[in-house]
Amino acid sequence: MLKKISLSESIPPPMTWRDNFTPEEGKAFGAQLSARLERLPAARPLWLIIFALALGGWFEVYDVFLTAYIGPGMVREGIFSHGSHNFFDPHSLGAFVAAMFLGVFLGTLLIANLADRIGRKKVFIIALLVYAIASGIMAFQHHPFSIVFWRIVSGIGVGAELVTIDAYVSEFIPARLRGRSYAFVQAIQYTSIPTIAFLSWQLVPQEILGLSGWRWVVLFGCIGAVLVWILRMGLPESPRWLVEQGRYKEAEDVVRRLEARVAKSTGAALPAIDNHLLQPIESIPAVKNEMWRPPYRRRTLMLLVFNFFQSIGYYGFASWIPTLLAAKGVTFTHSLLYSFLIAFASPLGPLVAMTFADRIERKWLVSGSALAIALVGTVFSWQSQPVMLVTLGLLLSLASTCMTFSYRAYQAELFPTRFRAKAIGLVYSVSRISGMLSGFTIAWVLSEMGVSSVFAVISGAMAIVVFTIGVFGPRTLNRRLEEVNP
Repeated sequence: MLKKISLSESIPPPMTWRDNFTPEEGKAFGAQLSARLERLPAARPLWLIIFALALGGWFEVYDVFLTAYIGPGMVREGIFSHGSHNFFDPHSLGAFVAAMFLGVFLGTLLIANLADRIGRKKVFIIALLVYAIASGIMAFQHHPFSIVFWRIVSGIGVGAELVTIDAYVSEFIPARLRGRSYAFVQAIQYTSIPTIAFLSWQLVPQEILGLSGWRWVVLFGCIGAVLVWILRMGLPESPRWLVEQGRYKEAEDVVRRLEARVAKSTGAALPAIDNHLLQPIESIPAVKNEMWRPPYRRRTLMLLVFNFFQSIGYYGFASWIPTLLAAKGVTFTHSLLYSFLIAFASPLGPLVAMTFADRIERKWLVSGSALAIALVGTVFSWQSQPVMLVTLGLLLSLASTCMTFSYRAYQAELFPTRFRAKAIGLVYSVSRISGMLSGFTIAWVLSEMGVSSVFAVISGAMAIVVFTIGVFGPRTLNRRLEEVNP
């Protein structure tokens, strides 16, 4: 039976703080707050914070996959065309696909520094609002250029979400819970894929109150994002970021309130603080251009190549499912139904991967998933029977989400803490560029050479991924970060 306790018994008195802390005192205060966060159990208040963040990320994934499911409706309305004889044709569906990736690239590139300057909470609140407003405006546009413009703006909001959610979770959640937290966030986010697939299946073929069905699918995302935006207003700022800014009283208040909620939720005394965590860590400044010096130069180049080609393979299928099915002769309504069935695998991928993610060497898990995408995609391109299309589509979706889950963990392990965020930001941004180009590439290949050639491009990209990671990727399984990063 849990011991009922007084909150004052479980929460240590705060270190005496002043606005004019010396650097040494600031480090000691930060170490104390960090140690207090690390000792928190996996209680309901922590999971509620993660859930609120995941809901915001839910609309990030919703927006990324919007193209795949409303694209046929936009083509049907005559706004865009399936393929194009000109590579950069603004009237092709590829332009709509590319617009989202351009927006995400700009948001990721430009907002990262802003999140470090004004705080995590402000950025992810502003970002979600930008997404909601821009998408709402886009839903009422009729010209390809205006739709593409507002698609870029909404993508900037999505890019900002990508930057801040991962930073916030890593700074707020105890180290022993971060893996499960990240998997939980991704599983919640990926439930948006079957949701948008279902809405598209039901709405895209319809016209309601004079508006095409695809516009209602966009508006659903806007309304939901506004509701989550209101919920997120109650989230606290990252205490570790507050300490970095010298806002010690605010950081202390955030941690103390969280401790009180956790103690009340569990009804038991909080675990004792690990004394060795109270020792301030001496920060090591990054050497200029260290990621371009041995031993990290090889890893940087490897991940730049990997991110460029994995995005072509991943989004080449994920963003074009209904369109590829339609091109294979599946009827408009049935292509949306099959896409809905395939989408059910998306949230299952991260959950399935959790059962073996720490048993298989990470580089082989990434390479194996990429190889599976290439092989299953090739077989998919030969099929025309509904059962086979859905079955192989489910396998493709599982392999894709497994690769995503694995490589985001893997690339974070390959750089030291002193420049990890900067390095990940650089290599990840390349995937947004290739994702943007993949829209035009797939549209052109589909128009000129057909579905089989689309999957030949996807398989070729995955082959490069397998070779790059398999040959040049270092081993990380069961190795401390200090071992991986000498």
